[in-house]
Amino acid sequence: MTLTRAHIDAAADALQAVTAVRPRLGLILGSGLNSLADGIEAAHVVPQETIPGWPRSTVPGHAGRVVLGRLAGETVFALQGRTHYYEGYDITWVPFGVRVMQRLGVDTLIVTNAAGGINADFRPGDIMVIRDHINLPGLAGANPLRGENDPELGPRFPDMIDVYDPDLRRLAHRAAGNLNLRLQEGVYAFVGGPSYETPAELRLLRAAGADAVGMSTVPEVVVARHAGMRVLGLSSITNMAVPDPVPGTHIDHEEVLAAGRDVVPRLTALLQAIIADQAHAS
Repeated sequence: MTLTRAHIDAAADALQAVTAVRPRLGLILGSGLNSLADGIEAAHVVPQETIPGWPRSTVPGHAGRVVLGRLAGETVFALQGRTHYYEGYDITWVPFGVRVMQRLGVDTLIVTNAAGGINADFRPGDIMVIRDHINLPGLAGANPLRGENDPELGPRFPDMIDVYDPDLRRLAHRAAGNLNLRLQEGVYAFVGGPSYETPAELRLLRAAGADAVGMSTVPEVVVARHAGMRVLGLSSITNMAVPDPVPGTHIDHEEVLAAGRDVVPRLTALLQAIIADQAHAS
């Protein structure tokens, strides 16, 4: 079933019925990063299963809640838990939350994720500002804009140059410098999952210019661009996705979640600084 305006409107109307918050900034929290929403003040917490049509997240580490309130002086719409393509949903439903944000007036999106580092200069615990992405499922036809276009939501053929806003990226680097945080920048490769990548697949991604790889974010960013939002993407490098692993190397989701929790204090401080700067500038 393809996502329609009626689905989006029903969810947005349900949220408007329970809170008067009108968010300007959207925040999507990746694996293990749910606690980032704890700093939201005057928060309205809405379980996603109570919102009409909202696709349920089935992945450990994703709380499945919408939190609306104020963070660092800005009104925010935070998603604690996202929907992934590998959970079996039609690709148009994966960025459902971004469409609801659009309907409620969000004009800037900050999206976070846990990612495997491909760049040999990266280390677990690094934070990477996403400069660009490689949309492998999208190149094969699984694009969230597939189907009839609604011109009220965005153009048929949206431009994807500088989809990760250069000014927001510079703001992130400035905030990291003020906090004495190590900040990387690079290209994020989106894969379908849920299996982790083979060494051969990682070598392909490395040759294509990917610095990190993960199973989320890009469908949300594509829709945010379609909606005319400014976008900032941040990846927590939770493990090294090694193209040439030594015998006995393995990765499991619990390790990814644990590493993600380790980076939360630094990522929280960075996000609060970015959002405060953004709120002051507007």
